[in-house]
Amino acid sequence: MKSQLNTQPTILFEDDHLLAINKPSGLLSLPDRFNATLPNVRTMMKERYGEIFIVHRLDRDTSGVMILAKTAEAHQHLSEQFEHHRADKRYHAIVKGIVERDSFSVTIPIAADPRRKGLMKPTAKGKEAHTDMTVVERFRMATLLECRLITGRTHQIRVHCSAIGHPLLVDPDYGSAESFLLSTIKRKFNLAKGAEERPVIDRLTLHSFQLVVTHPVTNEPLTIQAPYPRDFAATVQVLRKYAAPYTSTWDTWGNVLSLLP
Repeated sequence: MKSQLNTQPTILFEDDHLLAINKPSGLLSLPDRFNATLPNVRTMMKERYGEIFIVHRLDRDTSGVMILAKTAEAHQHLSEQFEHHRADKRYHAIVKGIVERDSFSVTIPIAADPRRKGLMKPTAKGKEAHTDMTVVERFRMATLLECRLITGRTHQIRVHCSAIGHPLLVDPDYGSAESFLLSTIKRKFNLAKGAEERPVIDRLTLHSFQLVVTHPVTNEPLTIQAPYPRDFAATVQVLRKYAAPYTSTWDTWGNVLSLLP
């Protein structure tokens, strides 16, 4: 999977106690154990703010809201919220296929997969994992889901989406695709001779959209939302344009009849 790292994190909220950013895909949350020179959030923010504390992490290829603390006291307060599942974490995921139910819960336990280093698998012997899922928008061959993490296991959303038969639209580990191409859904798609098609998106179709925490000093709810990055937004727009759901004759007549007196 190609890295989408092409920008610095965007500041979404800042005060004397904490910092919320929109992390781009391709950027590590923490320094890599084997190559400390790779760009990462902690090093970037430490150069800018001095002492900084990472409260939680996002996978390298996941974009979206990430919160950091500026003081040890704020770090402890926020970390306890995450540890005790009091932080409200909502991700938007573009998954394969049409998800039929409007809202539902997935409570499939997860454990490390001994056959695939660094990856997880669904198993009754694993740790408790709970994700609430709600359909945001349906397309002919994909669905935009909002996934609310109740627990926070490694790769939880990716594993749960795959386990219910709807892996992320792009996920080479738990799905089958390394990229999403316009040619897969657009009829009569043509390229200039010798040209190579560029993917609409070539990283995980997963974005940390919203995070709600209790402010460590004011004790007031703090809601942070991260706008879709360009590649994620483009994917949604392409699906709306070229893979909008079919409208049946029955639906059409139902709409007409509903307008009659």
